Amino acid sequence: MKKLAVAWLVAAVLTLVGCGGNDHRHGDINGTWTAVLSNSAFSFGTSVVVNSDGTLSISQFSFSTNGPCFVSGETESGSFIFSGDFNGNVTGQFDYNVVSGSPSGNTLRLTGTVTGHTIAGNWSLTGGSGCQGSGTFTMTNT
Repeated sequence: MKKLAVAWLVAAVLTLVGCGGNDHRHGDINGTWTAVLSNSAFSFGTSVVVNSDGTLSISQFSFSTNGPCFVSGETESGSFIFSGDFNGNVTGQFDYNVVSGSPSGNTLRLTGTVTGHTIAGNWSLTGGSGCQGSGTFTMTNT
């Protein structure tokens, strides 16, 4: 009976140690980022936090340059799917969308791969007249 009790105690301790106190399922891309988009005048800064379901909580979004496609009232959303390991090697799929408020109908979409403190991939802009384009982008953690 004592051996069974010790076995249960060891199993419980190992379970608790394995769970740990920190949730790193999504890696660590939380923080402030600066994005530069090729073939465009767009660049922006943003802060992101990965939620437990992989969606992003986005704050402090601001275009570095003014343009006619995004005048005011933008809405940002995104996701991050972690595929790295838990030894500080953060990799994964990153999606980020900016939808214009005024004028309405413009959407900037970034799709890329996270590698460490850099996100790189492709962007596309769809919308009204003069608000179309595509290219590559790089985001760096600042």
